[in-house]
Amino acid sequence: MQTIWLSGAEWLAVLRIGLGLWWLESWRHKDKKGWFERGTGIAWAADVAGRHRWGVVRTGFRRVVEPRPKAMAYLVVYAELALGIGLVAGFLTPVALVAGLLLNLLYLVLMIHDWAEQGQNAMMALISLVALFAMAWQTWSLDSALGLFP
Repeated sequence: MQTIWLSGAEWLAVLRIGLGLWWLESWRHKDKKGWFERGTGIAWAADVAGRHRWGVVRTGFRRVVEPRPKAMAYLVVYAELALGIGLVAGFLTPVALVAGLLLNLLYLVLMIHDWAEQGQNAMMALISLVALFAMAWQTWSLDSALGLFP
């Protein structure tokens, strides 16, 4: 593989780190007080799910998320933080990539009718897949330094 400036593995590390920074920005711009104290994030998602054209989304949200809104708010917000840190540092990278891919797919399905969000979630999912199958933890990562996931 020929590349310019960096090696292929280093470009994949750049892609991985960029995806991690994207997750960190998702975490940073959230109104944590609103999410944790007023339940704004889960209330918004409940409204979206309640109007969803797919019954499985409405039913799944009612069964899994609505009974535990506070726990789900913490789960979503801190999952984004953990994904960002894991991907930027390259720690447990395959786990972070799979978890991020699943979270993006959940977001994609929940917001299937919101075209503004679809591009972001589709691109983040695609980057996760590429980084996972190209093993983007081989360079500039704690995984590499610790000999994890050879």
